[in-house]
Amino acid sequence: MTNTCVNSYKTYICPAIKAKNILTNLIINIMNKTELIEAMASEAGISKAAAGKALAGMMNAVKGSLKKGNKVSLVGFGSWDVSKRAARTGRNPQTGKAIQIAAKNVVKFKAGSELKGSVN
Repeated sequence: MTNTCVNSYKTYICPAIKAKNILTNLIINIMNKTELIEAMASEAGISKAAAGKALAGMMNAVKGSLKKGNKVSLVGFGSWDVSKRAARTGRNPQTGKAIQIAAKNVVKFKAGSELKGSVN
C-alpha cells in the first residue's frame, strides 16, 4: 500500500486500490501518532503533552538500545531486535541487469503472547 491510503484511524476507503479496481471495498483502519497520543493521555489520565513526551521518550529509548545492538523486550507486548542482512545480488526490474545490494541492519518486531491474544 502507498501512503495515499493513510488517513488516520477513521474508516477510510483507499483510492489507490479503488483506482486499480482490485478490491473496491477494502477498508483500512490506521491509528496515527496524534491519535495514539490522545489514546495514551485518555487511558493514563494525563495531558496530551505529557503523553507525547512519554511516547517520544519511549521511542528514543528503543531506538538507542537497538542502535547499540541490544534487544528490547516488553513482556506480553513484544520485542524488537536487530538482524543483519547479508549483501546479495539482485536484479534491476527495468533492465534485468544484476546489481549488488549492500549488507545492512534491519529491525524486526515479534509480537508477544498477550498482544497476539488480544487481536483474536
